[in-house]
Amino acid sequence: MSTNVQVFTLLAVACYCFAAFRVATVASHPETGPTSNKSRLLIPGTLAVLLHAVALYYAILDSAGVNLSVTNAASLVAWLVALLLLLATVTKPLENLAVVLLPLAALALTVQWLLPGIRLISADTPLGLQVHISLSVIAYSVFTIAAIQALMLAQSERQLRTKRALIPLNVLPPLQTMEDLLFQLIWLGFFLLTLGLVSGFMFVENLFNQHLTHKTILSCLSWLVFGVLLWGRHRSGWRGRIAVGYTLGGFALLLLAFFGTKIVLELILHRI
Repeated sequence: MSTNVQVFTLLAVACYCFAAFRVATVASHPETGPTSNKSRLLIPGTLAVLLHAVALYYAILDSAGVNLSVTNAASLVAWLVALLLLLATVTKPLENLAVVLLPLAALALTVQWLLPGIRLISADTPLGLQVHISLSVIAYSVFTIAAIQALMLAQSERQLRTKRALIPLNVLPPLQTMEDLLFQLIWLGFFLLTLGLVSGFMFVENLFNQHLTHKTILSCLSWLVFGVLLWGRHRSGWRGRIAVGYTLGGFALLLLAFFGTKIVLELILHRI
């Protein structure tokens, strides 16, 4: 990695951590309110995302194609998560998720810098396959935000039951707002995942052969879990711990599908 790219990487990591720290300080100053907290996030967060994008550009784009090694893929997903969070924060009370998501983005970018890998997707890859990959990455990013939102919802409910506040309740949005946001994220992720699976069946040859088998099966199982959750929400009003459990279960399957196979192939079997 060139010196210039290292500088962009370090600056992005610093901005991510600074943005997360500024948002976190609202816990000790709850009187600042959500509007102030949005401003704490958007300026350093936007700068971090822009710097991260430059680092990704040099790490992923190659003259021979696109390098989607496991560390590059993780960094790309983390960048998309941070970008989606910033965009959603403009209209939704999601800024407190930055305390968790932005340090994770900084960690992913640091790992990409320290442990570069190679897994090239040829420059002449068919457009349909490129669409499939893009939809899958975006869907995974949306579900990552949903999983963190589910954890915060679970923590908020636990605090109400036990009266033990690890996070001040006035820092978190109301339970109903958090739950509504969770299902909005799940609906969006489910829609994107559906398109990703359909495009995979249409454009990926031998989808159930060799190294793609586990990824396909786990992705389909994740789609089924989220589908059952949405059906249960519609028919029976599922919420609370049921919603959190299904969300985290579906995300775990998607995590194994997206990164599990890549880790086995690249770090264990050393296949490029």
